[in-house]
Formats: sequence, structure tokens, C-alpha cells
Amino acid sequence: MNRRPDRHTIRRILLPSGRAIEVVRFYPAQGETGLHVCPSCGSDLVQPVEWAEAPRGFWELLLRCPNCFWTDDGVFDQEQVDALEERLDAGLTEMLADLRRLTQANMSQEIERFAAALNADLILPEDF
Repeated sequence: MNRRPDRHTIRRILLPSGRAIEVVRFYPAQGETGLHVCPSCGSDLVQPVEWAEAPRGFWELLLRCPNCFWTDDGVFDQEQVDALEERLDAGLTEMLADLRRLTQANMSQEIERFAAALNADLILPEDF
């Protein structure tokens, strides 16, 4: 089977004897969608909870899905971590845009209610 080297994770396991082994897990090319996708529920909101630099340019991440509470830890290469970071940045940009739209909608409604109250003489000096 022909697998690309960037479609895998490496997990370091510490044995009771004190020896450490690395387990390499390969993912099929068809199902690979990135670290941000939960393998349990399919949500694209997976986020790193903990991270630490690992040897040889790898990163050890604890990933968590906020929808189904799936967690997994593993060692990932820089390219995978960069792709996850880009996805997180894009998600933050989307979230901030949604917040701006929601804030603007709320303020518009508040202004309309205030203007209607002013027109109906329902605003008194003691309201301030």
C-alpha cells in the first residue's frame, strides 16, 4: 500500500519497564481530513488542549472534541500542526465576524427600541 509520510501520527508509549516505544499510526488517504476533524463524531471543532515540543521537529498534542468529548494524544509533524493552526485561525476569524454581526444586530435593535421609547415620551430624566 502506498502511503504518504504526512498521513500518520506517532505516539510515544512508556512501558512499565521504563522503556519507551513509538507507535506509528497510518491513516488512509480517502478519510484523511486533518487534525481538526473528530474521528468519533465528525465534528470539525477539534482543538488542542495541551501541547509540547517533541524531538526532531515534532509536537506532542492532546486533542479534544467539544461535541462528543473525544480526546486523543499523539505526536504530530510540523506540517500537520501548521495545518491545524491555520484551521484554528480561520475558525477564530469566522467567530469574530459572527460576533461583529451579532453585536451590530443587537445594537440596531436596541437603538430602534430607544428611538421608539423617545418618540412615545417613555424616557424620563431619572432613567439616566
